Amino acid sequence: MNTTPKIPVVSKKVLIPFILVTSLFALWGFANAVTDPMVNAFKKVLELTNTQASWVQMAFYGGYFCMALPAAMFMRKYSYKVGVLIGLGLYAGGALLFYPAAITEQFWFFCLGLYVLTFGLAFLETAANPYILAMGAKETATQRLNLAQSVNPVGLIAGLLVAKYFVYDKLQSDDIADFSALDEAKRAMIKVADLAVIRDPYVVLGLVITAVFVLFLVSKMPQSKEEGVMPSLGQTFKKLGSNSKYVLGVVAQILYVGAQIMTWTYIYQYAEAIDLSNADVPGYEKIDVFAYQFIAFVLFTVGRIVGTAMLRVMSPGKLLMMFALLAMACVAGAIFVEGIFGLYCVVGISFCMSLMFPTIYGIALNDLTEEQSKVGSAGLVMAIVGGALLPMLQGMIIDAGGSGVADTTIMGVAEVNFSFILPLVCFVYIAWYGMHVFKNHEGTVA
Repeated sequence: MNTTPKIPVVSKKVLIPFILVTSLFALWGFANAVTDPMVNAFKKVLELTNTQASWVQMAFYGGYFCMALPAAMFMRKYSYKVGVLIGLGLYAGGALLFYPAAITEQFWFFCLGLYVLTFGLAFLETAANPYILAMGAKETATQRLNLAQSVNPVGLIAGLLVAKYFVYDKLQSDDIADFSALDEAKRAMIKVADLAVIRDPYVVLGLVITAVFVLFLVSKMPQSKEEGVMPSLGQTFKKLGSNSKYVLGVVAQILYVGAQIMTWTYIYQYAEAIDLSNADVPGYEKIDVFAYQFIAFVLFTVGRIVGTAMLRVMSPGKLLMMFALLAMACVAGAIFVEGIFGLYCVVGISFCMSLMFPTIYGIALNDLTEEQSKVGSAGLVMAIVGGALLPMLQGMIIDAGGSGVADTTIMGVAEVNFSFILPLVCFVYIAWYGMHVFKNHEGTVA
């Protein structure tokens, strides 16, 4: 009989810090979800193409790429808590920039606000992810990160609800079939009103984040320190570069984040294509895409919970491979099954993606020292740049036949359907990475 006690995922002595840091995962989940629909909102209000509107994602996820490494270098010298405070300050500042941006009515100013906001998110994620991994035994690190990340969908759902009820439902331009056909004065009046609607959630968010900043400022947060002399940054980079599991994990994370943002951003265009194809059908009602996005986020939440539980009995690499294979099947359905059933497949992708980010993160950092993890974490946060680059490529595919979403067909399907070939390629690599880790690094682990 095995009497070995089970290693706790989170010990009682770090429970309060764990809860505080875990709350941050909801905050960047909220920012992600409230920003994704803004691609379509800005497209209509400012009369942009799909490619131009995708600069929202370029600014949002590009900020991660630019600030992650400086954040990691800062935290090599200072504590996780100081990193969190700087992150919260930048997060609040970027959100509050939406106020002057709405006054100027300049698209680049909104993008600047998002860029600064994600400087803050880069600090938060670079600090929070390795901090959670360090709050206990290495054997339970991936489970602990999946548990913390399970709060992320709460922020996603909240962000989606705010985007729907406080932005989309109040946008006048969304109710007009051909906004560009209105006279100049009417368009200008609607633009002012709609940009104010887009502005308000971010300004409120900035004030909330300011309050969270004060909460962390007065809270005591333990700081884990390794004994001995800190290795040089060059030595750390060399060690990371020679770790194939880490390097391949960074590539997997780039592709995962790209696939996630493409799926969540272009579900709106996917639904729009279905509406256009059924516009002449008597009694047809326009798809409430927010309802489907909400279901997608619920499935994402359920998948996180299921995935965290399955990690108790299955190795991370094997589970990652299984979920990626399931995602490939859903994406194939989204490409080749047109109409509402294709939309169901797009929604189903979210369940499959749920455990990928924290699992890839945990796998890539699992064998590293704390010093290596701080710098290695930056590489994985920089990988979020996939969310900036790949959606723009997908936008270019959708624009292949014009600024609409179904102006032409590619390989027999509408251009918006075919554009999901990019997430499919991403999941093929992730499935391979999971199999590679399982075969070469996990051995006979279940």
